[in-house]
Order: sequence, then structure tokens, then C-alpha cells
Amino acid sequence: MLNIEEIQKIIPHRPPFLLLDRIDELEAGVRAVGRKCVTMNEPFFQGHFPGKAVMPGVLILEALAQTGAACMLSIEANRGKIMYFGGIDKVKFKRQVVPGDVLTLQVEITKNKGRFGVGSAIAYVDGKVAVEATLTFAIGD
Repeated sequence: MLNIEEIQKIIPHRPPFLLLDRIDELEAGVRAVGRKCVTMNEPFFQGHFPGKAVMPGVLILEALAQTGAACMLSIEANRGKIMYFGGIDKVKFKRQVVPGDVLTLQVEITKNKGRFGVGSAIAYVDGKVAVEATLTFAIGD
């Protein structure tokens, strides 16, 4: 398990845009399972939506991407680099994520060719799929 300080040693994201609280499982370059505890204190809830707080889907995708980044950037050859989105495909939003939910963020790297790759990503709440997608990435300096 990686705590927040250890995550910040691997990926460059910082609050308020760091959307991981911990990594529960990590197999460098292969798969990672992270966690995000969603609270009403998130800055995006001020405007999304007043009176009906719902976590934006794009931020759930970003949390998944950060989990994938932790997986890929934990490879020694990738330390200190940045992972960028190359594409997002087959996105399905299956349920809303609201304050009090705990997102379990699972990413499995399905293709990896040098600086480019693809990951299968699923976000769960209480064991139920909230979002699933295929994420394409590029690793830069």
C-alpha cells in the first residue's frame, strides 16, 4: 500500500488536482488499485451541482488516469516522468458518484510499447461499477 506522500513521489499531481488518497495494490507496469474518498469538501462540488453534489465524470476518469500513472511511473526507467492522456475510448458512466462514496480505482495495463500504452480502467463504488473506460497514454519527460 502507498500513502499520499509515497504517491506524490511517483506522480507529479498535487492538491487540489491530486485525486488519489492511496494505492492499495501495485504491480509496477502491470496493474494498480487506488482509492479516492469523496467528501463534500471537494472544490468541484461548489458548482457541480449546487443543491445536488455529483462528482464530474471527467474527474473520475482523471482519478483512473492518475492510478494508471502511478502504475507506469513506478517503473524505475519512468521515474520522474509525466504520463499524458493519448485517448479515452469506450467510456461508460453507470452510476453517479456523490459525497460519502469511496471510489476504488482499478487500472490494468493491456498494451505497453515503450512510451505508449493502453489501460483498462474501472471505477467502483461499493463493489458496483461507476465508470469504465479504455485509456491510452503517452509517457513524456
